[in-house]
Amino acid sequence: MKRGFTITELLVVVAIVVALTGIGFPIFKRVRDGALQASCVNQLRQLGVGMEGYLIDNGNFFPEIEMGRQSKTGGANVLEEVLLPYVGGPESFKCPADHEDFEKSGCSYFWNHPASGMRKSTIMMFGMDSSDTQIPLIHDKEAYHGDENGTNFLFMDMSAGKDLNFDVDTE
Repeated sequence: MKRGFTITELLVVVAIVVALTGIGFPIFKRVRDGALQASCVNQLRQLGVGMEGYLIDNGNFFPEIEMGRQSKTGGANVLEEVLLPYVGGPESFKCPADHEDFEKSGCSYFWNHPASGMRKSTIMMFGMDSSDTQIPLIHDKEAYHGDENGTNFLFMDMSAGKDLNFDVDTE
């Protein structure tokens, strides 16, 4: 004898599927966001490798470039133009979590323009000197990775991460 599903059994199955989806979706989103952040940190590390190549070719001086540009047709004196020969291509300047800025300007990252034209060994910023590895050089244009701490940085020692920790010398 064939037995079909009753309405009650069908509602129980649907309720279980909905409950599992409700539990699984936030977990999936958190895992996906973590993967995008890790990919962005990797992109910044690759830009750090490109920056090291630039420094070697230019007497250990950082490029004299602007912080960034608003559109792709803006000036050529920006990070994505100067470092392009040292990285894998234009996509190297796209944060995987960026859905707007790269399309508009050709880059998901800002350059810390006070470092422009400075020698790596003599850079000073905010009371820090070049022995402090936490001087940020490149960072996300927006907090692409969630909350107010959702910005990744490439630091002067060419390490990358989202933790911006430094002490300011008040003397």
